[in-house]
Amino acid sequence: MRANLSVLRAMLALVLALLGSLTLTAAWGAVPNQRAEPAYAEEQTMLQIEGDSRVREPGLMSSESGRVHMDRHFLGQYGESEGNVIVQRGGNTWRTLRNGPIASIAGTILIGVPLLIFLFYKAIGPAREEPQSGRKLQRFSRWDRQVHWATAISFILLAITGLIITFGKKILLPWMGHNFFSWVAWISKYVHNFIGPLFILCSILMFITFLRRNFYNRNDLEWVKQGGGLVSHKHVPAGYFNAGEKSWFWFGVTLLGLVMSITGLVLNFVNFGQTRYVLQVANYLHIIGATLYIAAAMGHIYIGTWGTPGAYEAMRHGTVDENWAKAHHSLWYEDVKAGVPGTPPGPAAGTPPGAPGVPRTPPPPRPGPAH
Repeated sequence: MRANLSVLRAMLALVLALLGSLTLTAAWGAVPNQRAEPAYAEEQTMLQIEGDSRVREPGLMSSESGRVHMDRHFLGQYGESEGNVIVQRGGNTWRTLRNGPIASIAGTILIGVPLLIFLFYKAIGPAREEPQSGRKLQRFSRWDRQVHWATAISFILLAITGLIITFGKKILLPWMGHNFFSWVAWISKYVHNFIGPLFILCSILMFITFLRRNFYNRNDLEWVKQGGGLVSHKHVPAGYFNAGEKSWFWFGVTLLGLVMSITGLVLNFVNFGQTRYVLQVANYLHIIGATLYIAAAMGHIYIGTWGTPGAYEAMRHGTVDENWAKAHHSLWYEDVKAGVPGTPPGPAAGTPPGAPGVPRTPPPPRPGPAH
């Protein structure tokens, strides 16, 4: 085990050094000679006029910069709409940040996380597989599984189309060609826009469905102290959900779900008075939130499949083997066995009497002496 940990630390240090170097070198790759700002002759004129003025225009993120956009420098008359704006320096700032450091760091994270998961799998390995007892416990109801898979499928569609929208021009266009890529980008855009509201609805149902099972308790602290037994392969006592699953629920499904939902609605429905400034900030948050959400989802998928043998069966069929429940969620197993009221969900259909959670059928009374 110590040898495995040493190998893992060495590989982790190598990966972090590689990712750090990649981030530093790629973070300013938005446009050729990007550091030679401003990018347009019109902007040079604007900067010159501003420099000659005694009263400077409010700058980046200033509360006095107006509701139009980030830097408030433009050509054309601004009225009730922004249709007359010809050049918006805030737009150039957005392009520079989005295509430069934000895209580079996001891409580095999305490449680095699966690599780290693979290295962890090779160095540490999955949790040990429990022998089958042949007795099944019902872990997730049909509704639980339907809500989960509807959310998961819509999330995957949004992730794929979002990656195409963000990185397709640099990665796919060179080998697809303009004609074919234009169709791929067009389809991705509309799939992304139409699946987004469905994902929001599924996330709300997911939150309502699983909320009562995801409140932290004192048992979760011990699970965190032992790192969930991911490295030691020790089974730490846990309830229906362990601390890691609860953290995914609150940080991923809830917090990042809110970020993605709010910013997605702002970007999707642009005819409700959003200014360029609002749309640009929403886009920053959308990309950052999507990066963290996808990276966390990779860890969630690994733990729920290869990392924990038997876990996928629970969400695929709704049942788990009794030995699996006893090993990975022993506190929940004990509650089911004791028939604690409110313990979700209970024994599987067809489970014989006497199994955990199923009251034993009392034997028929023996005949006694007549009175």
